[in-house]
Formats: sequence, C-alpha cells, structure tokens
Amino acid sequence: MKKFGVTLKLFADDAKVYAEIVDTCNIDRLQGALDSLGEWAETWQLPITVSKCCILNIGNAALCRPMCINGNTLPVVNTCRDLGVLISSDLSPSVHTDGIVAKAHQRANAILRCFVSRDPQLLTRAYTVYVRPILEHDCVTWSPHLK
Repeated sequence: MKKFGVTLKLFADDAKVYAEIVDTCNIDRLQGALDSLGEWAETWQLPITVSKCCILNIGNAALCRPMCINGNTLPVVNTCRDLGVLISSDLSPSVHTDGIVAKAHQRANAILRCFVSRDPQLLTRAYTVYVRPILEHDCVTWSPHLK
C-alpha cells in the first residue's frame, strides 16, 4: 500500500485503509489502494463484505466523489464501529460513551425487574457481574480524553 501513499492496518479479519486527503490526487491514490485491496482479496479467495465497509471522513473536508470496492460504492458515515469502539468524524468519545451508558442503564433496569429479592449484596453482585463490565470495556480509549 506504500506505492499508493496510504496506510493499511490489519487485525484478525479487519482491515483499515486510511490516507490524508488534500487534493484529487490523494483521492485517486485512495481509490487505487481500494482497487488493489479488492484484487488481492479476489486472488486469495478472501471475499470482502462490502456491507460492513464504510468511509469515515475525519475533519471538515468531504470526498468529492464516491469510493468503491469491486464496483460497490462505500457509504459515507458519521460514526463507525472499530473493534467495539464507536468512532465519530470529530473523534469525540461522546457517541461511544452515550452508547455504553444507555446499554448499562438497560442492563441495570433488567436486573431490578428480574430479581425479586432486594438484598443489597445480591444486587451488588449482579451489578458487578452484569453491568460493570459494560462500563469498563474499552474505557482506556476515552478516559481521560481531554489530556
């Protein structure tokens, strides 16, 4: 991917291709990298699930033309999930933390609805087992986010 001037990051079955876009030449390079990725995947019989692919613009500039993989146009999104973390176009952790808080509230309310007992030790244990892992998962990605 160096010949296209883009960066490729791989983890398990995930691939991230990214580049700084300052002019149309950079857009052409990014499209060339996506075409090359599609050809590589076809050669090695590793199909790309295009429905899970997207374009996330970070910053104010937007792409002036659509990007494609194997003839399929990639949607431009404001947020995307990467390894369990929601990333927004302004790199703010608020979308991710709002989702975590909502999920933790749902789980805590389910515990209160399902458990007949109001024993504080039992409820604390249920909270520790079922709610706290949601709150603590990937917290290092956003806390402390202003430092």
